[in-house]
Amino acid sequence: MKAARMYGVNDIRVEECAIPQIGPDEILLKVKAAAICGTDLRMIQNGDKRIDREHPRILGHEISGIIDAVGEKITRYQKGMHVCLAPNMGCGVCNQCVSGNTHLCNDYQAFGINIDGGFAEYMRIPAEAAAQGNLMVINENVDFGEAALLEPASCVMNGQSRVNIRLNDTVLVIGAGPIGLMHALIAKASGAGRVYMRDLSEERLRQCTEVDDDLIPVYGRNLLEQIMDFTGGKGVDVCIVACPSGQAQAESLELMAMNGRILFFGGLPQGKDMVSLPSNLIHYRQLSICGSTRANVEQYRSVADMVGNGRLNMKKIISGRYALEDIEDALTYAKSGKGLKTVIEF
Repeated sequence: MKAARMYGVNDIRVEECAIPQIGPDEILLKVKAAAICGTDLRMIQNGDKRIDREHPRILGHEISGIIDAVGEKITRYQKGMHVCLAPNMGCGVCNQCVSGNTHLCNDYQAFGINIDGGFAEYMRIPAEAAAQGNLMVINENVDFGEAALLEPASCVMNGQSRVNIRLNDTVLVIGAGPIGLMHALIAKASGAGRVYMRDLSEERLRQCTEVDDDLIPVYGRNLLEQIMDFTGGKGVDVCIVACPSGQAQAESLELMAMNGRILFFGGLPQGKDMVSLPSNLIHYRQLSICGSTRANVEQYRSVADMVGNGRLNMKKIISGRYALEDIEDALTYAKSGKGLKTVIEF
């Protein structure tokens, strides 16, 4: 089979590999689509201490495909099923795992992060993933590229569960990349009254409003002045910082209404994660500031239900589709910021 393996910093090679062998309680997945994530780009650009020339890794954790073979002990899945894959697995016995939050397990494993992922024609699904419900059967008419996007959307769902968007809330999303757009769309589907979007790139804002013209782009230099003008001096109920900017995190507090909720989604670059916040605003406006990481299987399935019942449309979020052999071009496109989501298709 062909696979794209990372050997080090900016060292991705498409090469022939053996099709994985599966055990009696494992599954062989024929990958049909694997989307490129910002995490993939950061791992490639910065390297990973677990990956080197002696220990290469197949990246890709936003995955969908068709079951090609099942082990003799597998009873809930069958060959030929169309599935998508939640990538995070826990030990199964710690407090986080038994609460359903396997993604927060201290010993968690994730496809494409610390075990081989989906930038390959086939991948092995270990017993833990099969037993913990990480594989979800999808309708055969669902586009594989769209199904692969359920993973980042589930991370968005996890983040928004921390700020509890309520009916008619005013929401501001800072960062109009694919994750910011997913935040805006899920906030709207959750009942937000108005959803504003902010980005330094007017092109990105335009792309988002082309996906959903109910989203309100905020252009210009003075974000605070405009938000207060839009909200009659009240500020926004929820602000989601969906870009790696400490300045955006710090300045978000001034934009908030009384009892506002702020989500810092995603991490900052290493060495730039010390952020000074005006704590009096937290105190006097009774603000709540939350973070989030990854997602659990329940959130993955919840997003799938939103897509299935028409409350969330993923189709327009995909702006680039590439073959595995062209992964270098796909990575360049994904890094350029010109489009939204980039998908490798088989």
